[in-house]
Amino acid sequence: MVTFDIHDHNTTSTEAIHVNMFNYLVKRGEDGFDPDLAESWENVDDNTWKFKLREGVKFHNGEELTADDVKFTLERVANDNKLLEHGNYSQIKEVKVINDLEFEIITHQPEPALLNRLSRLGSGILPSKYIEEEGWDKFLENPVGTGPYKFVEWKKDDRVVIEANSDYFGEAPKWNKVTFRAIPEDSTRVSELLTGGVDIATNLPPSDWERVKDNEATEVAQGPTQRVMMLVLRQTEGHATSDPKVREAIDLAIDKQAILDSLMEGSGTVTRTRVTPGNTGANEDLYGKTLYDPEKAKQLLKEAGYGDGLELKLSAPNGRYLKDKESAELIQAMLGEVGIDLKLEFLEWSSFADKYASKSFDDMFLIGYGNSMFDAALALDRLSSKQAEGETDYNNPEVDKLLEEAMSNMNAEERAKQYQKAQEIIAEERPQIYLYQLDAVYGVNKGLNFEPRLDEMLYVDDITVK
Repeated sequence: MVTFDIHDHNTTSTEAIHVNMFNYLVKRGEDGFDPDLAESWENVDDNTWKFKLREGVKFHNGEELTADDVKFTLERVANDNKLLEHGNYSQIKEVKVINDLEFEIITHQPEPALLNRLSRLGSGILPSKYIEEEGWDKFLENPVGTGPYKFVEWKKDDRVVIEANSDYFGEAPKWNKVTFRAIPEDSTRVSELLTGGVDIATNLPPSDWERVKDNEATEVAQGPTQRVMMLVLRQTEGHATSDPKVREAIDLAIDKQAILDSLMEGSGTVTRTRVTPGNTGANEDLYGKTLYDPEKAKQLLKEAGYGDGLELKLSAPNGRYLKDKESAELIQAMLGEVGIDLKLEFLEWSSFADKYASKSFDDMFLIGYGNSMFDAALALDRLSSKQAEGETDYNNPEVDKLLEEAMSNMNAEERAKQYQKAQEIIAEERPQIYLYQLDAVYGVNKGLNFEPRLDEMLYVDDITVK
């Protein structure tokens, strides 16, 4: 976990903890959206959505939830462009309080994906009175939500402890205390699982799958995710990666299927897009596809003026994603084969997240993005010229136009086509080079019922004793 500022991170592993402490207005159901803090809602007109809150919901400090808290939360992220989640909420013009339980969300233009936005990272409702009286720093030290679990302790890069909230408005919490531990080293994480130190271990390395299955007390749980691993490349002037031929050469030099086969027992799917099946606007023509042609990569480098070689720097997290360090090392070897000398920088996740937030990476970085919105709007947002500034500096007016028009298009079919066209252009221009969609593999105590979720959230009340 990197922060308790729900608006200033883009990290699924952080959100996987937050979902137990904070509630959204609505939550994603099997067929559409279900009530959470909001018991009902309606789309009054293209720019206005009206909501009614549940009555009697209390924050962990005893304060009652009101529409003022919704206004405070959503307008904070909608109006502060320094927050990492601002781009996903800047569509909101105003939250108009009608009374303690009713409010309207007014958007700048038609917003077809508003409910998607309100059911994900950045939409947990904050206690406005507590923050205004005690200050933001106090909240970050002692966070307060409305969820089934409340804060006990956070030791950065080590553990987060939460305990049951006896005043929860919904079903009573199933556990008295829950501890999330950060254990980046594969061998240590697996050892803790096998000896009973942890009950569920994420990112279980393939080399240990059989060992976990053979152990009397543990088993393996596996399922698909929304997460796509990718290289993010600077197109900033002065960087070799600003040359489209260099970017294409990097793409063609990497055998993505070989990475999956050698490091992950083939668990994953190669892709040329981040918008994978199951998301609104997915371009399935680019999914399950890969390009690999090292000879052409060498030729492209020669044409770009790097026939005698090229040195680039890649920053990568160590221990955040399944086999992230080993994947970067394989990419280094593959690029070396075509004449690119790749210097690697490995960072612990909190250091990586700090560098990510400050947009201070060099030529490239390795990252895996999920999609908590289940919509192309989130997947492609960082590639609008405004959002890309300082990170990739990607700027394509046609892509900008497609993304902008799709953002407010209430015609679902037209909107999907706009996103599909944008993905075709992005796949050719490569501000991001997509590698593969990851499967999630967990080691689990056999005494527990645990089902991996597509969104990788860890709702602890979904985990039960057999």
